[in-house]
Amino acid sequence: MTRIYNLLFALLLLGISTHLSAQIEGDNIFADDQVIRIDLEFSQVSFFDSLTANYETSTYMAADLTLTDNTGTYSFEDVGVRLKGNSTYGHPNNKKSFKIDFNKYVSGQNYDGLKKLNFSNGFKDPTFLREKVFFDVSKAAGAPAPRANFANVYFNGTLWGFYTVVEQIDDQFLDWRIGDDDGNLFKAGSNFGAGPQGGGTPADLVYYGDNQSSYEERYELKSNEDENDWTDLIEFMDFINNSSDADFTAELANKLELGEYLTSAALDNMFGNFDSYTGSARNWYIYHNLTTDKWEWIKWDGNESFGSYPAGGGGPGGGNNIPTLAIDYSDDDRPLLENIFDSPTLYAQYQNKMCVIVENYFNPAYMNPKIDALKDLIQESVFADNNKQYTNADFTTNIETDLGGGGPGPGGGTTYGLKSFVSERNAYLTGVLDCTSVATQDVSYEQVKIYPNPTTDFLVLGEVTSDVLIYDARGVLVSQVSSYAGQLDVSQLSGGLYFLTFEQDEGKRVSATFVKM
Repeated sequence: MTRIYNLLFALLLLGISTHLSAQIEGDNIFADDQVIRIDLEFSQVSFFDSLTANYETSTYMAADLTLTDNTGTYSFEDVGVRLKGNSTYGHPNNKKSFKIDFNKYVSGQNYDGLKKLNFSNGFKDPTFLREKVFFDVSKAAGAPAPRANFANVYFNGTLWGFYTVVEQIDDQFLDWRIGDDDGNLFKAGSNFGAGPQGGGTPADLVYYGDNQSSYEERYELKSNEDENDWTDLIEFMDFINNSSDADFTAELANKLELGEYLTSAALDNMFGNFDSYTGSARNWYIYHNLTTDKWEWIKWDGNESFGSYPAGGGGPGGGNNIPTLAIDYSDDDRPLLENIFDSPTLYAQYQNKMCVIVENYFNPAYMNPKIDALKDLIQESVFADNNKQYTNADFTTNIETDLGGGGPGPGGGTTYGLKSFVSERNAYLTGVLDCTSVATQDVSYEQVKIYPNPTTDFLVLGEVTSDVLIYDARGVLVSQVSSYAGQLDVSQLSGGLYFLTFEQDEGKRVSATFVKM
């Protein structure tokens, strides 16, 4: 691989965590691993009956909220609350997943810039860690994904349960992660009644003609709803399905942030996250970035990662033995993946992404300490949750190894242990991947501090003995400065997250991340 590839990987490796050191919306909840406290007070005595009655219509009801995190305690009147979820609604008691909308009834009300928060109930996850770990690794590897943390939730003074808190995919997310929020944001439709292998009206990216009505049961437009113009998405699907093999290979990177998507697809495969485009054709977002005129893939709903969703469609290596599932597995009629796998050039890039992720993230040396630290963080809260689906012993066991019964999918099976799944899947992947030509760690970059950060006009870098290379959040080189005289002018850059790198004394290569306001 080229030096620039390794540069971008190193910057992504360093950049996500570094970026969080600069205050962005939602940092109070998501910058550090923590268990926050949520107290919701409903005026109705039979509030849960009302929440349940509102479920089918996604109707909110009002409650007062007190939120406590590492920065303090904050109170809000009349936030909107509603139950949410498809399979998670099948949790065996009243501990349902739910959503909070801060400004549903009070215009402009938010917390730390956030308008909405999602609370996942740990359905089918004895460890409560699948979604958090999956999203954390996805972000670290460079795939756009929501931030996640944990919460103890109280309804009218009663501990309702322990939840995973997940960031909303909305304009706040687009601002900090992508740096553009004017384009069309689409979400895959629920397709929930179609069964584990899709069917029905899956968000499969198959082209069904140029009539927008052919797609409205498959996708949801989450921005620019008044314009309601789906032309760009339909044109993209036309390209995916109807281009020649040569044109698809040559042009895909001009229409899609290809590196991010290949990383995302590789993560779904290696984590066994098949309640996704790969399998069910649910639980993903796609955003048309008007700045770059490219589509960006955004992950969603990782609660059935680590092999908790069955794989067994028409793709190669089908069946439920997910630790040894083929690296080119997908269900039938997934043209974006299928065309990538059929292109020798793109398939080689996909395998390179897998090699990088396996080398740096998806291995016991990286994953086990992270899992252990999160277990220590949440264990007391998990044990205190009397409404959870699994026992305390299940929690402890499933961190390490498999549980019989309870998954994946309806009808029972194996609930893979987090550590055992990583160990077995990593062993399989390293056996089938040829990573000898993929340089994943041959360049070392030392992080340096630059200031002011965030900035509006200039940066002070310290000693510089080479050109300064500036990359945007997608890894695109946007500026190369050959003469540095004490200050670096960045006033011409648009707002967003950037990475830069340069050399200091004795050829030492350094990097930093900054936010342009």
